[in-house]
Amino acid sequence: MSAVIEVERLVARYGEHTVLKGIDLQVQAGEIMVIMGGSGSGKSTLLRHLLGLQAPYSGQVRLLGEDINAIPPQRLVELRRKMGVAFQGGALFSSMTVGENVMLPLREHTRLDESTMQIMMRLKLDIVNLAGCENLMPAQLSGGMIKRAAMARAIIMDPRLLFLDEPSAGLDPVVAASLDELILKLRDATGMSLVVVTHELDSAFKIADRIAVLDHGDILVCGSVAEVRASPSERVQALLNRRIQPLELNPEEYLKRLTGGPVSSGATA
Repeated sequence: MSAVIEVERLVARYGEHTVLKGIDLQVQAGEIMVIMGGSGSGKSTLLRHLLGLQAPYSGQVRLLGEDINAIPPQRLVELRRKMGVAFQGGALFSSMTVGENVMLPLREHTRLDESTMQIMMRLKLDIVNLAGCENLMPAQLSGGMIKRAAMARAIIMDPRLLFLDEPSAGLDPVVAASLDELILKLRDATGMSLVVVTHELDSAFKIADRIAVLDHGDILVCGSVAEVRASPSERVQALLNRRIQPLELNPEEYLKRLTGGPVSSGATA
């Protein structure tokens, strides 16, 4: 297999705060890579960098062989047409029907005639088990239906890369399990590569080919489900077993946070 996503020494910072500390990660063609981690671990920041929504402080992100922070803006637009994204809350436009939401990328990026777009829209809705729902408004959908409609929009242009942000969040176990089956079905039917950001352990273990566990801006482990389960890292096991870890404080950093300024030379670490 060849890598479709390559992250090398990625550093992300907000002011003086370093969020990602030199991340290295590869996603192979046809693979489902799950990114896990606790709140504040850097999952969302990593996803924004993979989508080209945020430039790295240092390091590289290559999608389909291209450095997305070095190519011209128009080339990045063309590259994004090979990517699909389903955001955590669905991000459907409330003033549009489900069908109009799903067809939106086709209207924006293609010159297809209306009948062709309608056929493609109904096909994608059928794939996500929403056949016959094209005339409903988002307010008429359940949480699981909104997630599936967002997924239909994300795959309407048959992307090579699909990014899913917390696809099971807020769903009951039965609906979440059906969404997991849909993710596997999409990968098997299309051969696309998926990056799934989630904190749902059951979902991650079911769909992942590999899992990358983030913590405080570092990748603690990246491997198969079995390798992650067997990781000797206490922080990985704390995440998997929902154990509370003691808060580690650097006295100098803590003093700086409290005072809002530089620490005096007399402070001790």
